[in-house]
Amino acid sequence: MVGGGGQSFTTLGIFIDFEHVQPSDEEQETYNAVAKVLNEVPIILGKLESYKGCEEAIRRAITTPNETNEQNAWDAVLPAVEQLKEFYEFSQELETAFPKLLQGLCKDDPKEMLSKRQALVKQVAEVFDFVLRFDDLKMVNPAIQNDFSYYRRTLNRMKTQKKNLDILIKDELANRMSLFFAYPTPMMNVINGTTAKFLANVHGSSPSNENVTAALQIMANVCEEMVREKKFASEQTNMFCLRCMVGAIILFDHVDANGAFGKKSPINMRGCITSLKEFKDSSGRGGMTDGLLNALRFTTMHLNDADTPAAIKHLLD
Repeated sequence: MVGGGGQSFTTLGIFIDFEHVQPSDEEQETYNAVAKVLNEVPIILGKLESYKGCEEAIRRAITTPNETNEQNAWDAVLPAVEQLKEFYEFSQELETAFPKLLQGLCKDDPKEMLSKRQALVKQVAEVFDFVLRFDDLKMVNPAIQNDFSYYRRTLNRMKTQKKNLDILIKDELANRMSLFFAYPTPMMNVINGTTAKFLANVHGSSPSNENVTAALQIMANVCEEMVREKKFASEQTNMFCLRCMVGAIILFDHVDANGAFGKKSPINMRGCITSLKEFKDSSGRGGMTDGLLNALRFTTMHLNDADTPAAIKHLLD
């Protein structure tokens, strides 16, 4: 296949069987450690999907400030913030788990590892799948930041009034949570950050930067090819492939000096963007990938570089 810059791309005949792969003996230890974290994903996404926020109680406390309204708002915000704390703490688990996957997949030749350690590849894909779904839900729910901002303002006011505060989320943790939720895409920011830190500390037998970026670009190209060639009948599996593809592109774009979009990019960006734009659900409707296209537009670093071909920019217009 040929990309936007005219260069040819190859996926080396790799097929990742996302629907049936099982961990080998060599993968088992890393797989089990990461699985403990990934097993929590449905719970975290379910709680985020059902997060309603405390808008009405906060509005009453602000527009009609009295002891009753302020106490009602505080009582409403506390359990909401406890839930936000759970999201933040899960991001910390992910921050610890993801480098284990990089270590397991990229220590040796990434082409060989992606073929032989497909259970770990699937876990990387599960991380990207979760991250993009979480961030998409967070971006369309302004109550998350509004609730936490109200909590912090009220907490500061109560401290100045020297009220007795027996609460779990004190200043240091609140500051870290505030930084986390300030990002439009907080989970992707965590993955970008933990990968950059991992690569900054590589030494000895650790994976090289080149191995990690090679694994990411191969993963993106393989996923694009599997969707384009209709390797899977399931709409759900194809969307999983596309989220993996986009996650790999975003991370590559953050950790590779030249990024994902330039003329010499090893990622078939034209093909990846086209696959996203042309993907339709089982009834023939488009639009399912709008969030993924926006992720490429707004969470990458190099899209607007001078080296990015005009045709690639136009595709994402």
